[in-house]
Amino acid sequence: MLQIYKPDSSANQDITPSEARSPFEPLGEGVAFIRRHLSLMLLTCSVMLVIAVLYLIAAAPTFTANAQLIIDSKAAPGDPASVSTIVESQIAIIRSESVARTVIQKLDLANDPEFASQGFSRRMKRAVSRMLGWSKAETEYSLMRYATDSMARNLSVKRAGSTYIVELAYDSGDPERAAQILNAVVDSYTSGQMDAKYKSALQSEKWVKERTNELSGQASAAKTAVADKKSEIANLPGVTDAGTSASQSTAKMQAELRELEAAAEVATRTYDNFVRTQRYMEVVQHQASPALEARLLTEVSRPLTASTPKAGIVLGVSTIGGLLLGIALGMLRDLSDRGSAPKRTSW
Repeated sequence: MLQIYKPDSSANQDITPSEARSPFEPLGEGVAFIRRHLSLMLLTCSVMLVIAVLYLIAAAPTFTANAQLIIDSKAAPGDPASVSTIVESQIAIIRSESVARTVIQKLDLANDPEFASQGFSRRMKRAVSRMLGWSKAETEYSLMRYATDSMARNLSVKRAGSTYIVELAYDSGDPERAAQILNAVVDSYTSGQMDAKYKSALQSEKWVKERTNELSGQASAAKTAVADKKSEIANLPGVTDAGTSASQSTAKMQAELRELEAAAEVATRTYDNFVRTQRYMEVVQHQASPALEARLLTEVSRPLTASTPKAGIVLGVSTIGGLLLGIALGMLRDLSDRGSAPKRTSW
């Protein structure tokens, strides 16, 4: 018997939702949420803006002086590892304590209250030390250490990408001071590089001069010994020619003469070869480019505006934070209202 299957309409009615949710319903709920808690969000935004304005008024502005150095290394290998090693080495030299000490002594920064870390943390440490009886008089070494630590915190030196360019920046509360200190850092670094090259050249020149005089003296002494030996042989009785001998002693002296002539020839050849090699090296060094030379790519300029704090960023972050705080408080209020609503009892 043929049976026709009919789907149960009640099942379909149970599966299909009775009311389709409108896509605009979440938007409506959001608008309703804003209407209910608009005053709260405006209040939190206002409070955060007031705090931000007070911070901008109280915060000490920081000015940043910038400069760029280019490390000219034409004679260096071109592989990335060697280039990175060269540039990072120069960055370490710029940030070294020797450069910092030179700048501090040049500008007398160790006695500058702002520069020598006369900040809140140091004052607190000194106050606690005095209370506990641990306070000691400031020494020249301690003042120098405070100054070098302060310079290390305020000085930024980094490589620009994968180039030979080094970017320098110095932060200070005084724009003129920032530019002055950064200029002194650059001058100290470049002067130190030139002094190192000059001292190296002087040492090399001194060694070459001493070696040349030594070899020249040896050659002259050997020639003098040959001349004296020839004169001694010529003055012997019964000898008519320096190349002939009439006795065994004369033959022995001629053998010594030949040894002296050979030694003089070796000394003269050594001296000539050294002088020739030295002249060749001087020509090569004169024609070759310097292995390493640092120069300013952009001059140090006085900053016109403060680098921190940035008013736009501070106000923007405070506004967004105020809105988020208002939304969070509004959600907490809604949850509290739902939890405190009376429940209906079904009989």
